[in-house]
Amino acid sequence: MTGLIIFLAIGAVAGWLAGTIMKGGGFGLIGNIIVGIIGAVIGGFVFGLLGISAGGLIGSIITATVGAALLLFIVGIIKKA
Repeated sequence: MTGLIIFLAIGAVAGWLAGTIMKGGGFGLIGNIIVGIIGAVIGGFVFGLLGISAGGLIGSIITATVGAALLLFIVGIIKKA
């Protein structure tokens, strides 16, 4: 149960940070969690391809934030097209 709460908290923080970096604001609690979780998957995949590993709580937040920012960047490109 504690792991799930930490997972959701990391997703919320990463989604909020990525929203702030890419768009200028967050997406609400549920939106931040969803963006952060998807971003964590994307970030883990990209970091794995690059051979980068980030451990611990801060590393997880950084990985998820980078992935979420990448997700928002790609979504922004698709919306403009």
